[in-house]
Amino acid sequence: MVRSVQVENPNVVALYNDYKDKGFEIIGVSFDEDRQKWIDAIHDDNLDWPHVSDLKGWGSAAGKLYGINSIPATVLLDKEGVIIAKNLRGEALRKKLEELYAAEGENS
Repeated sequence: MVRSVQVENPNVVALYNDYKDKGFEIIGVSFDEDRQKWIDAIHDDNLDWPHVSDLKGWGSAAGKLYGINSIPATVLLDKEGVIIAKNLRGEALRKKLEELYAAEGENS
């Protein structure tokens, strides 16, 4: 499980850097139970966005709310908070963001 997060984090960092100036925001929700390991991982992986954790691991309230049963997981929300995609990773996540921001550019 840790390995898949380590592999995906560089992709998410790159996407954040590519789209943050267009309004893309990430909120990291950790399933850690150890506060220091959580803080260290944020620093080590250069995760430069807001993070939250209730330090309850798989008992996380946010995880239950969004039905997260594996990590890493993504939940894309539109500006109104409606879920528009879930569990996209790597190139699939990039393509979805390209699609969303291209459509937004057409509507401006």
